[in-house]
Amino acid sequence: MDSLRELFVEQLRDIYDAENQLIKALPRMAKAASNDELRSAFAHHLEQTKEHIDRLETIFNNLEEDADGESCKGMAGLISEGKEAIDADGDDDVKDAWLIAAAQRVEHYEIAAYGTVKSMAALLDEDEAMGLLEETLNEEKETDLLLTEISDAINPQAGGERSAAFEKSDMKPMRRTSTAASRSQSSSRQPARASSKRKR
Repeated sequence: MDSLRELFVEQLRDIYDAENQLIKALPRMAKAASNDELRSAFAHHLEQTKEHIDRLETIFNNLEEDADGESCKGMAGLISEGKEAIDADGDDDVKDAWLIAAAQRVEHYEIAAYGTVKSMAALLDEDEAMGLLEETLNEEKETDLLLTEISDAINPQAGGERSAAFEKSDMKPMRRTSTAASRSQSSSRQPARASSKRKR
């Protein structure tokens, strides 16, 4: 390999294979999820991933290069780890938390991959490719943020805990009641002392 353009094409092929592997894995992840919002997120990202593949094919056509030729070992390893979560038995919330962890590893991998090829496209003055890759990169980031939001609800349930917001709202009335009681006791003592002074 002697040029940045060759490396760019090689990296695109690697991502193309990764996305095709993910197309097969996402339906299994959606089926394994118990949480409706998580299941919907996986289904939505499946449709996005199909669009990602279409964009990559557009780039390959513009470059007059074949899309096939690489096997993404990184994605294969991540999907293999995700399969452990898919096949796992046990508490539904814990399994969903595990599925999210596996999915976010995939998202972080793709964010890094698309960020790299986008930078290469800019250096090579491949403006259309850069635009398409940036669009996909933004969607990968949005998916990662969505998974984080879902995990914020699922993880406390998996740990058997109430959410922090609920705990705070539950504790505030107790502090107000305690303060009010303290003030009430203080005010009730003051008249008594004043009364004793008058008697003297």
